[in-house]
Amino acid sequence: MFELILNRLRGKRILILGFGREGKSSFRFVQKYLPNAEVVVADKNEMEGVKHFGNYYLESMYDYDIVIKTPGISLKDFDTKGVEITSQTDLFLSQFHAQTIGISGTKGKSTTTSLIYHLLKSSGRDAILTGNIGIPCFDIMEDIKSDSIVVYELSAHQLEYVHNSPHVGVLLNVFEEHLDHFGTFERYKSAKLNLLRFMGEDDTAVIHDMLINDALRVIASKAKQSRVFTQCDFDEIDRSSLPLKGEHNYLNVKAALLACDAYGVDYRELIPYLYTFKPLEHRLELIGTFGGITFVNDSISTIPQAAISACKALQKVDFLLLGGFDRGIDYQPLVDYLKENPVLHLLFTGKAGERMMQLMDGISTGSMTKVPESVEGPSLFNYSNMEEAFAYLKDHAKQGDVCLLSPAASSYDQYKNFEERGRKFKALAEAFGEK
Repeated sequence: MFELILNRLRGKRILILGFGREGKSSFRFVQKYLPNAEVVVADKNEMEGVKHFGNYYLESMYDYDIVIKTPGISLKDFDTKGVEITSQTDLFLSQFHAQTIGISGTKGKSTTTSLIYHLLKSSGRDAILTGNIGIPCFDIMEDIKSDSIVVYELSAHQLEYVHNSPHVGVLLNVFEEHLDHFGTFERYKSAKLNLLRFMGEDDTAVIHDMLINDALRVIASKAKQSRVFTQCDFDEIDRSSLPLKGEHNYLNVKAALLACDAYGVDYRELIPYLYTFKPLEHRLELIGTFGGITFVNDSISTIPQAAISACKALQKVDFLLLGGFDRGIDYQPLVDYLKENPVLHLLFTGKAGERMMQLMDGISTGSMTKVPESVEGPSLFNYSNMEEAFAYLKDHAKQGDVCLLSPAASSYDQYKNFEERGRKFKALAEAFGEK
């Protein structure tokens, strides 16, 4: 069992770099299947089970034969020459490559992963969900049978140090993101392309037409075929009945069907199950109408293209909440879109919001201070916390307005993650209009 993985680790001094969810999973695996192995843990934080910690914990890599790196650890400023680095993802794909559909992309990967899993399970297949969606792959390996299909959501962080690709690789899109981790957009894109880079002649790449040149360059003549989901259509689909709304989500639907079909499951068999899919939380999530205002939670939006897609999908947006932690990405595309497609009230927060506001020709003058607006332009408002945004909404919203949270920025300046930000928005929305 798992011999390809165990052979890679057997007889080596192993360092697990990072002791979050995935690091703990790797530690449990090594202890169970290689009980005599020398395995230690390094993490910046001191905690039970961690041997190397503190500001210089990364330097411990030089003292071990192999490093199992967890996704959250950035090595962009660290010299890794001479260090053998692997990861759960790399080890897993070495063993289960032939049974895996891997999904990545800057945006849409969780929705597409969950949809593929739903389609396969609903049609009676033994599908197993894992990866960036919150389930470490080592935790599901004992459940994999010969006919199992592993549906693996893969972030760029998980793909950064891999030398194996899945049997079917779905690359939805690549936009500027996670520059704090990778340093440059090119390094980020290169990590994403690792999804396809190590494919063989029996494998299939499912790609967006924006990625054709990059994809063909990395898979060269080794991949059996590539399928461009943006260039196909499915006349059998009743788009009005799809629970996933917006053109960007229709692309996710097409990619999901092509991925299943590439694995050997006829897409026509799966179409009825499209209509029973339940969209994920925080992704264009209709919260409801409260105090006469309709609220939509798209907290997953951390890049400009996501906010643009959300606005296009809803068509009517009167209040748009933007901003958060500034990762240095280019916000000009969003600003250009908003100038061409005005939203009456734009509410900004955080350093990212300040930069967007400046690009909109506004001047940030502190929280709860309305920026003077031109006769034709939108109202620009800077807020320091969500409560202030809702106070502004209370003063300016009218019956029938739509309020959208689609920040186009990370949440880490104020919240633990985008889920916490979304829950905060939902709680305030549900209380809106109460006396």
